[in-house]
Amino acid sequence: QVQLVESGGGLVQPGGSLRLSCAASGFTFDYYGIGWFRQAPGKEREGVSCISYNDGSTYYEDSVKGRFTISRDGAKNTVYLQMNSLKPEDTAVYYCAAARGCGYYYYTEDNVDYWGQGTQVTVSS
Repeated sequence: QVQLVESGGGLVQPGGSLRLSCAASGFTFDYYGIGWFRQAPGKEREGVSCISYNDGSTYYEDSVKGRFTISRDGAKNTVYLQMNSLKPEDTAVYYCAAARGCGYYYYTEDNVDYWGQGTQVTVSS
């Protein structure tokens, strides 16, 4: 049974930090890019960041570069998204997703095979 179990969302003030976790099981990770999409109210879902499980290469959407860092723990089959310097515009539901590739052209909804349940991130004073 495929599972992507997320944790770590919540409410944080602007400039604060959160760390999201995604524990994956039930499929072969080596061929996937695993990371997060997000969807803000009234907006389309967008790919934020991913990490290629076989070689560790990473992708970041432009608005989060320099603020977010993605990493993986192979022993725990878990991917982490460290989010620093959070802004109100980062407020969204964040979905862990496993796609058949990682990078601007590959980490798209059409390429996602597995989704997590979503976790709310709210950045507000």
